[in-house]
Amino acid sequence: MWYEKQFRDNGNLTTLLQAIRQIATFPIRIMEVCGGQTYALSRYRIEELLPDTVQMIHGPGCPVCVTHEDTISQAIEIARNPQTIFCTFGDMVRVPGTKGSLQQLKAEGKDIRIVYSPLDTLRIAGENPEKQVVFFAIGFETTTPLYTLLLQEIVSRKITNLSLLTSLFTIPAAISFLVQDPECKIDGLLAAGHVCSITGLREYDALAEKLELPIAVTGFEPADLLYGIYQVIRLKAQGIDRTINAYRRAVPTQGNRMARQKTERFFTPYDAYWRGLGKIPVSGLRLRPEYEQYEARNRFLCKVKPGIQASACRAGEIMKGKISPEKCPLFGNRCTPDTPLGASMVSSEGACSAFYRYRTN
Repeated sequence: MWYEKQFRDNGNLTTLLQAIRQIATFPIRIMEVCGGQTYALSRYRIEELLPDTVQMIHGPGCPVCVTHEDTISQAIEIARNPQTIFCTFGDMVRVPGTKGSLQQLKAEGKDIRIVYSPLDTLRIAGENPEKQVVFFAIGFETTTPLYTLLLQEIVSRKITNLSLLTSLFTIPAAISFLVQDPECKIDGLLAAGHVCSITGLREYDALAEKLELPIAVTGFEPADLLYGIYQVIRLKAQGIDRTINAYRRAVPTQGNRMARQKTERFFTPYDAYWRGLGKIPVSGLRLRPEYEQYEARNRFLCKVKPGIQASACRAGEIMKGKISPEKCPLFGNRCTPDTPLGASMVSSEGACSAFYRYRTN
């Protein structure tokens, strides 16, 4: 495919690496926020090719990684109900909460189904009118618009046996939280291209100015990442704190206005708990009061016990760049991709999982 060959071509990658080496004459710490970028950096061993002056810091990762343990426990509580069909994407099944995982519950015979689209639950709800169907809606700004389509159908069809257990997050608030943490030293940022394709660049322009930080919006191929890294270093060297779109083939400056409007119709911001990081102000999305009846927590009267669980896992420090994954005492021992314990190991896009798969061999 053209998009693979062009952005994985050895000649192009060598040229970009040479350009980075020429301008990276000073120490710089660059965080990539997106788990897809973390995965690609590890898979293609890009960090090993960068000059010693450039250090990559692996941020929060993906929504699977940062969905709080208490939310997983709420999912398990709901799925235990014999009158419930619990639907989820496949990568959430193995994620551990404080009371086990959905995978363990499925092995016990509970009706837990893996779906490939949120809209699949409409058919399941129609075929099982005697059951309550719950969809585990996780995501950042990229996937949230998909859930608005499901909600539109639920509302318009007046479906009474389908609800969502939401775990939705927004990236800019997390960036502000991390950058302003005195323990987290960040000199530049790689923003996720697929997120910005929805949000546009306006929020990131404001972030760059507020945080005095150069930001490059990038994609996920090796050349995308190297080009984004080059642009961040170039801006830092020139003392320019702004956002540059290094992923123009996929990210329009204004983003997707319709998707944002649909999100604003159904969801409102709130202070959310992130696994491994704790409570981040105005960093989550929850259903607006007029749609709260479609929130599974309310329908099943789930108990909410927010907070950080005591654990030897040091995922929070890893996501802040204080330590690398192998410094965690659980890494590769009790905590592996098959038996994940920490936020950065629960998904293939987490820093610990990517490091385990591609950097320990």
